[in-house]
Amino acid sequence: MTTSTASTDRTANGPQADGSRATGIAMMLGSALSNQLGAATGALAFPAIGPAGVVAVRQWVAAVVLLAAGRPRVRRFTWSQWWPVLLLALVFATMNLSLYTAVSRVGLGLAVTLEFLGPLTVALAASRHRADLVCALVAGAGVVSLLRPRPTTDYLGLGLGLTAAACWAAYILLNRLIGARLPGTEGPGAAAALSGLLYLPVGAVVFTHHALTARALACATAAGLLSSVVPFLVDMLALRRVPTQFFGVFMSVHPVMAALVGLVVLDQRLPLADWLAIAAVVAANTASALTSARRA
Repeated sequence: MTTSTASTDRTANGPQADGSRATGIAMMLGSALSNQLGAATGALAFPAIGPAGVVAVRQWVAAVVLLAAGRPRVRRFTWSQWWPVLLLALVFATMNLSLYTAVSRVGLGLAVTLEFLGPLTVALAASRHRADLVCALVAGAGVVSLLRPRPTTDYLGLGLGLTAAACWAAYILLNRLIGARLPGTEGPGAAAALSGLLYLPVGAVVFTHHALTARALACATAAGLLSSVVPFLVDMLALRRVPTQFFGVFMSVHPVMAALVGLVVLDQRLPLADWLAIAAVVAANTASALTSARRA
């Protein structure tokens, strides 16, 4: 999902900049909504096949689509190209399972907010500016609030959310490396295919013990389409219409969208303190992205 920053900036500054940016914003909002609706739809299948079963189907759907889109020529891969692809496949497999299991334990809004710390940490770690240190402290305060002990604290669920965050950070760093070593989307396509293969034995075990009903299959497939396929395609098109930094700011909408979708679709209600903590994490990312854009 990478495009040329130069071409993006030319599009953003051209004579049709306003219309193009408005279209880009609509695409990004649609992508975020699709992503979180997919996660919520997948959660509806948890009672039948559990998070592992949902993730298995989602990985297979993503593998088929990304493999077709990337068309990786794996026989030509060198070891320097293979090892980050192998690591990315493991990240794919771990990230989605940890996130979906966290969703089943602590809810969609809280799980996605914790996962969101991954890209925020990558962005802040690369900076040496005082403003970004303040953003890091604000985000840290939000996380401490989210992790605060309470009678019903699910530490495993919180830990899995943070695991998903670490995986998302690794996903960003590995994609940068793969993008420099492989053309187009060959790397993600190969990684998605390998991740799908890893979930074949997982799916076999899950579906041996849990009947794969038509409703569960439909929900899990929808999760793959809405949370993997749609964002992949729409984000790629959106990046042609808005500057990369502007796109980064709009990443902040994901935790908010997740909390709202969790409330509407799954009836997962968060206390006011959690909403304030989510707002702190989102504000930290937005401020960091905006100050970075001014320095660019």
